[in-house]
Amino acid sequence: MPNIKFNYLYRCSGNYKKFTSIIFSNPDHVELSELETLIKSKLIYGEWFYAGEWKLPEIFTDIVDFRIDPTWHEFESVEYTDEDANAMICSTEFVQAIKKIK
Repeated sequence: MPNIKFNYLYRCSGNYKKFTSIIFSNPDHVELSELETLIKSKLIYGEWFYAGEWKLPEIFTDIVDFRIDPTWHEFESVEYTDEDANAMICSTEFVQAIKKIK
């Protein structure tokens, strides 16, 4: 089973964006459709999440003012990939982290 690539971005109040991806190893063969359903069920208003709560690196634009800029990140997509994993946790641990979000 291929690894899983999670694509997300940060969008400041001026609508400037910074995109990134993280790739999870997938030793337990997490199904992409099930993961995407879980992710969408935990997003804030169907779009946003706090990267730290999801065990993901926070990314921000080069200039950020937290008095007016949000601290959440925006989900873009998940996909299978043959690229090497670069996450500190595997897909199963990622799923467990998301399930804990209220």
